[in-house]
Amino acid sequence: MRIVFAGSPAAAVPSLEALAAEHEIAAVVTRAASPQGRKRVLTPTPVAARAVELGLDVIEANRLDAEATERIAALEPELAAVVAYGGLVREPLLSLPRHGWINLHFSVLPDYRGAAPVQRALIDGRSSTGVSVFRLVEQLDAGPLVRVREAPIAEGTTAGELLAELAVLGAGELAEAVREIEAGTARFAEQVGSPTLAPKLTLADGALDLQRPAPVVLSRWRGVTPEPGAHGTVDGQRVKLLALVRSGAEPLPPGHAAIAGRAAVVGTGSAPLELVEVQPAGKRPMPGVDWLRGRGGTAVFELAPAEGGR
Repeated sequence: MRIVFAGSPAAAVPSLEALAAEHEIAAVVTRAASPQGRKRVLTPTPVAARAVELGLDVIEANRLDAEATERIAALEPELAAVVAYGGLVREPLLSLPRHGWINLHFSVLPDYRGAAPVQRALIDGRSSTGVSVFRLVEQLDAGPLVRVREAPIAEGTTAGELLAELAVLGAGELAEAVREIEAGTARFAEQVGSPTLAPKLTLADGALDLQRPAPVVLSRWRGVTPEPGAHGTVDGQRVKLLALVRSGAEPLPPGHAAIAGRAAVVGTGSAPLELVEVQPAGKRPMPGVDWLRGRGGTAVFELAPAEGGR
């Protein structure tokens, strides 16, 4: 089948690879290269980089505007598949391929429609999630489903780790959906149930409210790691909390950090948590215990939750 593939981040790469192994990829649509890192080096998206390695034509477009639509139309695709492209598909592009557009989404729809389904599921303390393949319609993530696969969430898994797992699982489901469409055996079913939303996270969503119980704090930490990143504020400076785990140390007041044995711990609204790795403002990542030793063994995190804190 002749397919146009649209995607941008690393989570879309397994799907591109799976489809390229079985079908003709007419072109890969991805967002334009952007400055990355401290040196702001112009860097193509992971999907663009992999497409070039696979010898595929790349269309860089941050919006599927009239120009992009014209270029895609000229390719005469039979089907278009999108995985985390980062832009909306609207008419007349939506109806252009004979088989329309299908989308791989990292939740069991209609749960967590939106840009951050994996992160929001972890923040909410969910123990399972999944992937859905559906036909694109103009309403956000609301089209009929053709493939759904549930998956458990292992304890301690971060959003980055879970997304990587779902990317591989979802690639298999997307490839199977395309096989079914090509064979004429695909069965689409309308989504059932009340939808929940998963809007994109902001930096403020990474602020941990240490007055909350430890399981709630850990759930948010998992959901915002690695992006937008968990953090707290000490002496008016943001401290990134790169690695956080449960601790068996004696309780501390919420927000108070101290050295317990060989570990750095911080109090929450219930049990303390271990600050395994932190990154103070303007410094490199370091073990939490080294950070506290450099401060004389203690620190106090501000307790007022930032906007978006849970």
